[in-house]
Amino acid sequence: MTPPRTLILFDVDGTLIDSKAHILKAMEFAFDAQKLPLPCQEDILKIVGLSLFEAFGQLCPGADDAERLALVTSYKNSFSRLRHTTAPSPLYPGALKCLDHLQVIGSYVLGIATGKSRRGLDYVLSNPDLAGRFATEQVADNHPSKPHPAMVLQAMAETRASRGIMIGDTSFDMEMGRAAGLKTIGVSWGYHSASVVGKNADQVIDDFDQLLPEIQNLWSDG
Repeated sequence: MTPPRTLILFDVDGTLIDSKAHILKAMEFAFDAQKLPLPCQEDILKIVGLSLFEAFGQLCPGADDAERLALVTSYKNSFSRLRHTTAPSPLYPGALKCLDHLQVIGSYVLGIATGKSRRGLDYVLSNPDLAGRFATEQVADNHPSKPHPAMVLQAMAETRASRGIMIGDTSFDMEMGRAAGLKTIGVSWGYHSASVVGKNADQVIDDFDQLLPEIQNLWSDG
């Protein structure tokens, strides 16, 4: 019996790459440029994964649309500059080995669903270790912010998968996956705590070596 085509959908920031240093520095620049007080690190990391407009709405609930857009522009400008002046955000330990294992399974197709812009994701995928691995790439430019399921539904349609799983480090990832009818696996090494991620996850893993066995266990494929 042929195994069903399965979409393995990854978040990026906090899941595949540790971009915390870049995010915090870009936030510092954005708030300074708009002469606003910088939120604490904990509050900033809570909104990672949302689209920028939505993220600044949560960080600055009193800001109007124009102020939020100004913050978005300042953040993007800072992030663009950081890409040219600092080292790329590192991949988490075990990420590449795990992707290699997943790619050789014929019924699996890999994808990305991220709050990054198209430009931001293109920069991440310029890493030759990641380039060409993902059959579908969903970004914030083209969809409502997570946890709306639009990214996941589009990824499922593009890959013609009959089932799927969302892998991420935030509650937004888990809620988005569930809203689209996917299984969900949270990772404990990202920007939301394992207890927060676990509220809407089928499983939470502590390292990439656990991912493939957990995927197989969710459907009793192991």
